[in-house]
Amino acid sequence: MKVVLAGGSGALGRRLGEDLQSRGHEVVVLTRRTRPGPLRQVEWDGRNVGPWSVELEGSAVINLAGELVDRRPTAANVELLTRSRVEPTRALVEAGRRLGSPVPVWLQMSTLAIYGDAGEEVLDESAPPAAGPPQMAGVAKAWEAAVEGANCDRLVILRTGIVLDRDTPALDRLFGLARWGLGGRVGPGTQWVSWIHVDDWLALVHLLLQTDRAGLAGVVHATGPNPVRNAELMAALRKTLRRPAAPPTPRPLVRIGAMALRTDPALALTGRRCVPRRLLETGFEFGHPDIEEALADLRP
Repeated sequence: MKVVLAGGSGALGRRLGEDLQSRGHEVVVLTRRTRPGPLRQVEWDGRNVGPWSVELEGSAVINLAGELVDRRPTAANVELLTRSRVEPTRALVEAGRRLGSPVPVWLQMSTLAIYGDAGEEVLDESAPPAAGPPQMAGVAKAWEAAVEGANCDRLVILRTGIVLDRDTPALDRLFGLARWGLGGRVGPGTQWVSWIHVDDWLALVHLLLQTDRAGLAGVVHATGPNPVRNAELMAALRKTLRRPAAPPTPRPLVRIGAMALRTDPALALTGRRCVPRRLLETGFEFGHPDIEEALADLRP
């Protein structure tokens, strides 16, 4: 299968492109600037339909395009996060409308942050999006709305949890906190973390590309079957790195630290208890369902 990958120059996109190629797919990465690498790249501006659109004919589409969320929740950053997702999605949708036949399968990246701070509720794909906050639910809802009307036979919206992988911002920061003696619970420690090992994420994307096997359309939770509380996650990190117990990081200190790191404290202080009901109903088997084993496998 030929796969057009938008947003393939980020860490997760590179991993996905190389994995798809290793499975025998032809991969074309849409990028604003070509770089040396093993995958064929085609330039686009992420906003307008251009010569790149011919690559969509007969191809599957995977859209990961968007700036990293690890930034302060200012109005300017919320606008940047939204624009960096909506504009490429709209360009892909418009290019798809000009095709002679529909895209066979379109995988549209989204995020479980669309549920905001959901407390103790167990959320499957039937859960409604939250009203806010803007940098989480607001950005995600605009992202998903931008793909409406896509000319495709099957559209899957991948509401994705934290993808754990080596040399990525999320896991590097978590391991760094534990190494620096800051591996205690963050804030109350009761907030839920929905996560998935990168190998499982790659496997489920491969499954969803296969129309004859998956048949899934609409919202799919791309997350592991066992969300954990923040306190459990931090304990597993300490165990993986063989670090002793650490004091908790109170909310005020989290907010001060977030300002110093130019990130959003809500990334650590909010949570969602999401489960992948639809994937489990297909019989999909997770290779790394346990947080301690997953972190041990990814230990640097």
